[in-house]
Amino acid sequence: MSEWMVLLIAMAAACAVVLAITVLKERRVGEDYDPSETPDVIEYMTMMVGVVYAIVLGLAIAGVWEARGAAQDGVRLEAQALFEVSERAGAYPALVRDRIRADVRAYVDHVVETEWRVMIDKGELTDRGDELLRELRREVTRQLPPGEVAAQTYQPLVDRVAAVADARGAREQSAGPTMPGVVWFGLVLGAVLTVGLIFTLQIRRSARELMLAGLFSMLIAFLLFLVWDFDAPFGRSVGDTTGPFTDLFPT
Repeated sequence: MSEWMVLLIAMAAACAVVLAITVLKERRVGEDYDPSETPDVIEYMTMMVGVVYAIVLGLAIAGVWEARGAAQDGVRLEAQALFEVSERAGAYPALVRDRIRADVRAYVDHVVETEWRVMIDKGELTDRGDELLRELRREVTRQLPPGEVAAQTYQPLVDRVAAVADARGAREQSAGPTMPGVVWFGLVLGAVLTVGLIFTLQIRRSARELMLAGLFSMLIAFLLFLVWDFDAPFGRSVGDTTGPFTDLFPT
């Protein structure tokens, strides 16, 4: 059974239980029952719905913000590790150094110019990026250190390439949206319910009430947009989060 079916059954069951209890209670009420002596439940329900939805919305914003921050930290680690590889390659002879730096540059150019758009649109990385990283790893690991300085540089270079691979794997895992569809369903349903409850409070056409109702609806729409925007850990356009690469490897 899918999670959507379980959700619909749970919601329908909860609604049915509440309605059944209410109907049974009304049938057992005596003739001397005076409903005016009980408090109006509308205002209480409106307040509780608003509080619950505010908590859920706040947790959603915090979740996508944390996921986006972790993804951007991984990008910075990947770019910094590539920069260290390029800099430490200076200890090798000119021919080897230039090959390593060319491999680093080819990888960075592919990530920024091609792979990032694929990652945003499809939520996956490219095979070409994997191939370029393997070429860089082969170029670094197959070189025999020609001297003491290069020998001391060899292992740090290998470690930095491994750090690039780890950061790339983390980037692949974070490429898709953070929020599952069922959470979005709850957020949109809660927004409709919260805004709809405004009309149960006998809102009039005074300028003050209309302005507050409009501002409240705008606030809900803004917060939902905020969740949607942060739900893309690597931004909605290429330039949003490629800064660590472009800063360390300017064109």
